[in-house]
Amino acid sequence: MFEALLRRLAAPATARLPEPDARLALAALLVRVARTDGLYAAEEVERIDRILMARHHMGPFEAAKLRTAAETLEAEAPDTVRFTRALKAATALEDRTELISALWSVAIADGLRDADEDRLMRMVSNLLGLTDVQNAQARQKAERAE
Repeated sequence: MFEALLRRLAAPATARLPEPDARLALAALLVRVARTDGLYAAEEVERIDRILMARHHMGPFEAAKLRTAAETLEAEAPDTVRFTRALKAATALEDRTELISALWSVAIADGLRDADEDRLMRMVSNLLGLTDVQNAQARQKAERAE
């Protein structure tokens, strides 16, 4: 089902993803962040759905359907470096700070800060072309929104 997208993600130089694939890739990265600490909590699932609804102007059924597809894709997806590179190509620079803030929102949704999540978030932020300061500001924004 995801073979074409997975081939694009695994390619050495990932081209800009078309919009449906970019939505799915973002959702899968949100799932990856949520699963990093080994606990895929209901709060994280709920947060992912809310982010998808707000970001893509969709209803709860459509968001849950997208998240479910993203859960499958995330399990099959290549390493995070290639995955994030594809999202960087699909996302305008000004939208990447909102993206990292959404990722932080998922990471902290279960009320726990895990060292593995922190490492992943630093790496993803860097791969998205954001500075450590932008990453910290995005985390603080997500924490304030709690």
